[in-house]
Amino acid sequence: MDVLYTTVASFSGGGTGQATTEDGILKLEIRAPKEMGGPGGEYTNPEQLFAIGYASCFGSAINYAAMMKRKSIDSLVTATVHTGKKPEKGFQFKVDLDIRISGLEQKDAEELVEEAKQICPYSGAVKDNIEVKVKVITA
Repeated sequence: MDVLYTTVASFSGGGTGQATTEDGILKLEIRAPKEMGGPGGEYTNPEQLFAIGYASCFGSAINYAAMMKRKSIDSLVTATVHTGKKPEKGFQFKVDLDIRISGLEQKDAEELVEEAKQICPYSGAVKDNIEVKVKVITA
């Protein structure tokens, strides 16, 4: 791999702690969601961060694929992350990606999303590990 960018983030404090990036841009108080035994409230959690990361990365991949094809589009990617217990031990994710693309016919939008799956590092990381359902809607 030819490294283009490196970032560093740290988390301290167990289930209730602080996450920070090395450059200081992000400093987040992290708490488990109420549904998973946490206090709830106005804190973020790892599941929300995963959803934001996946949605924004996949959206960027769609726009990159469109740019490479010289297509002008607008897109919105919504990632719904479901967290559940594994039957044996631990937790797992299931993800729904709802993708709205304007500026293309349905078939072309679906082809663009397939290309984005190959580009997006989140898609590569979760492939064959997390169930991901993708719905593409053209506007």
